[in-house]
Amino acid sequence: MTIWINFLRSLLLTIIFSFVAPMFLVGGILLLVSLMGYIPGLQGITEAIATHILQFLVIFGSGTALRGLIVISLTCSFVGALFDTYAYYRCQILR
Repeated sequence: MTIWINFLRSLLLTIIFSFVAPMFLVGGILLLVSLMGYIPGLQGITEAIATHILQFLVIFGSGTALRGLIVISLTCSFVGALFDTYAYYRCQILR
C-alpha cells in the first residue's frame, strides 16, 4: 500500500511542478523584457519581443494569451505525468 501512496505523491508533485514551470518561465521572460524596457533605447525592441511572445500564446489559446499559457502548462503537466509513470515503471522492473 505504501508503494501506491509514494507513487501517487510523486505523480501529484510532478504534475504540479510541470504545470507551474512553464508559467514561471513565460512570466519570468515577460518580466525581464518589461524591465529591459526601462533602459533608454530598448523600448521599441522590448515592446516587439513582448508582442511576439503574447501572439505566440494567443495562437495556442484561441485568441487569449492566458488561455494559451494554460494550454501549454497543461500539456507540460501531462507529459511530466507520463514521464514520471514511465520512470516509476522502470524503477520497479530494475529492482
